[in-house]
Amino acid sequence: MSKNDWLGQLQHILNCPVQIVVKTLTEWDVRAIDADAAWIGDSQAGTVSPGQRLEKENKLWFAADVAEDKVTVLETESAALTLKEKELVSWTLQHAVKTNIPKDPSDKNMSDTERYARKLSDWILTQLESSEPVYSLPGHLMTGNRLYREMIPFLLITEQHSAKQAAYKELEKLLRSFMSEDILLIPLTSQEWLIWGPMSLLKDEEPDTAESSDDESVEDSLASIVSALHEMLASEWLGECHLAVTHPVSPSKGIVETTNTLRETINLGRKFHIGTNIHLPWMMQLERLLNAIPEQHRARYLEQSLKRTDLFVESEMLATLETFFQLDCNVSETAKKLYIHRNTLLYRLDKLKQETGLDVRQFRDAVLVKIILLLYKVTKRH
Repeated sequence: MSKNDWLGQLQHILNCPVQIVVKTLTEWDVRAIDADAAWIGDSQAGTVSPGQRLEKENKLWFAADVAEDKVTVLETESAALTLKEKELVSWTLQHAVKTNIPKDPSDKNMSDTERYARKLSDWILTQLESSEPVYSLPGHLMTGNRLYREMIPFLLITEQHSAKQAAYKELEKLLRSFMSEDILLIPLTSQEWLIWGPMSLLKDEEPDTAESSDDESVEDSLASIVSALHEMLASEWLGECHLAVTHPVSPSKGIVETTNTLRETINLGRKFHIGTNIHLPWMMQLERLLNAIPEQHRARYLEQSLKRTDLFVESEMLATLETFFQLDCNVSETAKKLYIHRNTLLYRLDKLKQETGLDVRQFRDAVLVKIILLLYKVTKRH
């Protein structure tokens, strides 16, 4: 029904809060026949069409879309709009449906696959914007048994507005050459694509040995797949881009929640790990926790921590600590990765301990330093 910024534009025009909610036909009918409610529209009782509106208990509902037993509703305060504004919103919703305006000029050239994908996109974006989202796909958007099976979800976001924007068919063809014919490509915005890949990808990547646990092997395989996918897309299609992947799920039940998780993962990755293009949700637990802390509290904690030393902001120390944590605090492996002698690394860690009182070879201090580094990445740009 809408693009990602549609709701914000509407609120700006009307100069009042508007939210999208999904109601059942029963909820709409009960509200409509209530003695205190005002039914406004030209449809017969018992039917709902876009543009109809209901007013009750200071709430104003506009029917925006009707699909099977669900009504997508624009909700706002009755007193926030004048009569003319209410009539204009109703007329706009009615007119948009009656004229059946296509999303873009190439609508006539769309394949059935792309047309279906855009319908899915509209429904997903509507749920993401809703205060009461529906998480299971409605029956009219289900096609056979395909979406009931588990698939691997990816989210692709292009880095720059000026980057080459390939047509749907071009990207779909490229993805099919990398994965298989059994993919589903959903364009959420002009720079954001939801990709569902087959489980065969994961099976091909599974290690032959059974030494690691199932969870670890799945995550390692997903990381390998998304890395290869990013390399292919960056070199053959759109250059700079961001990719996230998460555990397999059935699109029929998890498409909305999964999209939200992948969006959050990329947002956290771009916020806490500048320069990184591949983002994995299972590697973002600490970042997710820190992001939930109010900004003023994060800034205060960082200020108090950095008062003791400026070591944390030195490029050499930052690189040393980043590598040290990346390699699970392994001194020998860190020295090899940095191409320095082991004693040189120990000297740097001892210097940090001497000037800050924090020894990153101890678990408690390592956690504190890791938190300080993450907070520094977020606050240094403000």
